[in-house]
Amino acid sequence: MSKDEIYRRSLRNIEDFTFDEHVSEVFDDMIDRSVPGYRTLIANIGPIAKYFLQSNTHCYDLGCSHGAAISSICNVADDPSIKIIAVDNASAMIKKCEHNIAQLHTGVAIQFLQENIQNVPIENASFVILNLTLQFIPLEQRHFVIEKIYHGLNKNGACLLTEKVVYPDIESEQLMQQLHENFKTSNQYSRLEISQKRKALENVLLRESQAEHVQRFLDTGFSSVIPWFQCMNFISMIAVK
Repeated sequence: MSKDEIYRRSLRNIEDFTFDEHVSEVFDDMIDRSVPGYRTLIANIGPIAKYFLQSNTHCYDLGCSHGAAISSICNVADDPSIKIIAVDNASAMIKKCEHNIAQLHTGVAIQFLQENIQNVPIENASFVILNLTLQFIPLEQRHFVIEKIYHGLNKNGACLLTEKVVYPDIESEQLMQQLHENFKTSNQYSRLEISQKRKALENVLLRESQAEHVQRFLDTGFSSVIPWFQCMNFISMIAVK
């Protein structure tokens, strides 16, 4: 695993964050050191998916990155009639995902697509994953994405959404931001690295509140939305059709 040192040196111009070759090379280290509870989150996606997956249906991982969620599902999936569709718009990420999944020698059918998730049709789905993905989609397109997922899900299917959220009151927001920063410094990120990455993400990762995410699911038609995991300002929920 290559160490994330992208923002280690002071940069004169900080460009918007993108999932390019440089990020893909250090992504596994970056996410472990930046997202509290990430490995626990991933370990549970497999068992959750198994509960909802139905025979002869599709599972979509929208924003699959290096395939951690797919690996978690493959560890527990025992139905060869299920097909997993892995989607990412970054060529470096989908290439690494395909490489990682090939090492599993799984019997599960997996299709890899390099595409924006807005352009991918959702069909005959029983489980859809948006793990730290929707936050990178423009705000005005998010309802369309969730609506498309809803219409592509079979009855009793579910969408798992994980996001970094914003808190509606300033005191809670400041506390969670500071706790998250402390988490990153405890993982040997310097104040400079934290500051420069925050600047790179400010126009790219657009956070919403938990309430906004829940309301969007309910407005779309989902029957229930259950928060199942939280670590600091990262929250994961299951929306059931």
